[in-house]
Amino acid sequence: MRSPAIPVSFLLDRPAHFVALGFGAGLAPVAPGTFGTLVALPVAWLLHATGSDAIYLAATTLLFAAGVFAADATARALGVADHGAIVIDEIVAFLVVLYFTPRTWLAQAAAFALFRLFDIVKPPPIREVDARMKGGVGVMLDDLLAAAYTLLALAIAERVLR
Repeated sequence: MRSPAIPVSFLLDRPAHFVALGFGAGLAPVAPGTFGTLVALPVAWLLHATGSDAIYLAATTLLFAAGVFAADATARALGVADHGAIVIDEIVAFLVVLYFTPRTWLAQAAAFALFRLFDIVKPPPIREVDARMKGGVGVMLDDLLAAAYTLLALAIAERVLR
């Protein structure tokens, strides 16, 4: 079932909404999760450009914490536990994937495709976590599990293709 459309005024109403809706990416009329995932690419490139793993990891951790709060507040305001427009979870989870992914177009495209696959299909235990855990932590956690599946699949592919 499709989530109801959200007006731009809601995005700008509160900082938590702006963060939860992926700085606007969540307002995409189709595939907002895919658009949210794409937001992680330039963010990762900027963080990698600092040359510091500590800055990358600190920024990702802070964005995760902000995402928990923002997703929770925005879900309550929308009256939907995990509205499709809430995409901060995709952004943060894909930042985790990109931290470990080689900085080539092919590797990042493969990571993107795998992450979207696992996020959409939700293999066990992702589906169970998504169904049982509510609030901001639940919204964020199922995507971190999809990130873990992605990293595992990439590691297996690298090992097999060597």
